[in-house]
Amino acid sequence: EYKPNWFARGLNFNKTKTIGLVIPHMLNPMYMEIAKGVEDVAKQKGYVTFMCNVEKEPEIEKEYIEKLLTRKVDGIILMFSMLKEEYIKSVEEQGVPVVLIGQHGRRHEFNRVSADCRTGAENIVRQLVENGHRSIGILCGSDPKESVADMLAGYRNVLENSGIDIKDEYIRFVDNTIEGGYLGTKKMINNEAPRALFATSDEIAYGAMDAIKDSHLKIPEDIAVAGFGNDRMSNLLEPKLTTVELPYHKMGVYGARLLLDLMEDETKNSDKPKQITLNTKLRIRKSCGHKERIGEMF
Repeated sequence: EYKPNWFARGLNFNKTKTIGLVIPHMLNPMYMEIAKGVEDVAKQKGYVTFMCNVEKEPEIEKEYIEKLLTRKVDGIILMFSMLKEEYIKSVEEQGVPVVLIGQHGRRHEFNRVSADCRTGAENIVRQLVENGHRSIGILCGSDPKESVADMLAGYRNVLENSGIDIKDEYIRFVDNTIEGGYLGTKKMINNEAPRALFATSDEIAYGAMDAIKDSHLKIPEDIAVAGFGNDRMSNLLEPKLTTVELPYHKMGVYGARLLLDLMEDETKNSDKPKQITLNTKLRIRKSCGHKERIGEMF
């Protein structure tokens, strides 16, 4: 009934068959779906995944990374990391491969997997314009910061190319919660309500829909609504929420595969960082005011 000491064995073979996965917040379904993709690949390859919940606190993130390094993990995946580039580089300099999932400041300097949020936002705002909406507001969440910035840029680009004025009062920055969406929408429609609203997350969109209904307005007849993420609840609301589907599970799968490649072939660590960008999908549903529902995709 001898059980080998995996840590001692790892030191002997210079491999512990473990990877660290740093998650911003475990209560967020988006992050957990990405984590599932990472773990599916790791388990298949015989690796154990250490999951670290950092509560969106950079100092806690640093503490967990130091503990992972102490435990001699073979590689680390940072999900929507809040750390500065210099710190991440210092981890790589210790011989531990790092893969980022999600946007990050100087993206080209790191091995990274992300979704094309800008194009996703452009597609959904263009859909609203094609549905005849000429006044479109945006509710920008606070998380993830770089992804939201890309979505705002996509929003601006489509309106400019469509000859639609961009009004400052139609751009609101809110907490990335249902409550944030509710309050942001209430403030917007109490002044001059737009004909359509784009929220940078489905959670914000849920709050926006509640605020519109509480103001005795109809969706999409008075105000059309679109979200971002394709949360499971988005297809259960009435009206069903038009949104952009992000490939969360696939982001985790690709991130884990990239990390395993780096760990198993050390020469790849000296190569130019790998950049993998995944496409999004538009899910057209009733909330956007799409008149012909032939194109509706559930």
